[in-house]
Parts: sequence; C-alpha cells; structure tokens
Amino acid sequence: MALRDAAALLADLHRHDPRLLLPERDVDRLTPAVAAWLERGASPDAVRHALTANLPPELRHPAALLAHRLTTLLPPRPTGPAAPAAAPRPDPLQNCDSCDRAFRSPVPGHCRDCRTG
Repeated sequence: MALRDAAALLADLHRHDPRLLLPERDVDRLTPAVAAWLERGASPDAVRHALTANLPPELRHPAALLAHRLTTLLPPRPTGPAAPAAAPRPDPLQNCDSCDRAFRSPVPGHCRDCRTG
C-alpha cells in the first residue's frame, strides 16, 4: 500500500510544478524512498512540500534533485512507543449533602465520613 501511495505521489508532482513531470523509470526508482518517508509517519502533504518547495529557477535534472531531497531530508524513525494516552480526568468536586464538605465523585451524595458514620 505504501509503495502504491508513494508512486501516486511522485506521478502527481507535475500538477504542483510542471517541471516535475517524471518518466516512469524515475518514478519506479524514487518510489521506495517516498515509501520510507510515509512509513516514518510523514504525511503525503509533508512529503509533497519537501519535494516541491523552493525549487531552483532552472531545473535540469528533476529526478536527481528529488532523490537528493528524499535522502537528505528523511525524517528520523519514530522512537520508542507511541505517546501515552492522556491521563483520565479526575471526578468532579461535589459538596456533601450532609456536612457540605467537598469531595470527588462522579455523582452528588455524601462524603466518605458521612457515608461511614
């Protein structure tokens, strides 16, 4: 799937800059490098931007420039496990129906002392 998406991204670059109309041979050669970006979590828009931003006015060898950018700008591999999910929110503060003391509970009612007393 990543290879197909990578090839489609490369084949579509000419829509962003007509000078980036690549022959099939170059698309096939560059596809694994784009797939590596996608596998490292880069979005297709981020890859597209890295390849099309600030192109030189005279572009003689577009495939060579793209190969250079794909290699030198390759994002790092994700490190470690995914970020932990946000800690659950604590229960809201409630006022005890008997003594008016504040306590945390999902529902109103009595505090611990009033429940056991």
